[in-house]
Amino acid sequence: MSETGLLEFPSEFPIKVMGRHGSELRELTQAIIERHAGPVTEASVRTRTSTDGNFLALTYMVQATSRDQLDAIYRELTACKSVLMAL
Repeated sequence: MSETGLLEFPSEFPIKVMGRHGSELRELTQAIIERHAGPVTEASVRTRTSTDGNFLALTYMVQATSRDQLDAIYRELTACKSVLMAL
């Protein structure tokens, strides 16, 4: 087990993504997550729609193996035009 700052690897790590509802947000972001962290199961994704139905929030629980892996995921997510915010 390695430690970088406050994070220890490997560990379960939540990645939150927000975008407009009705876009292909789920498909696009899941492909990005899977490219870096492996297959995503239905149980590892939480979906929430905004009160007015305009926005969609997704939380992916991934097995984080390094800070570099997380940085690569966030770089690709924020470059995706359908993603308004990634936390």
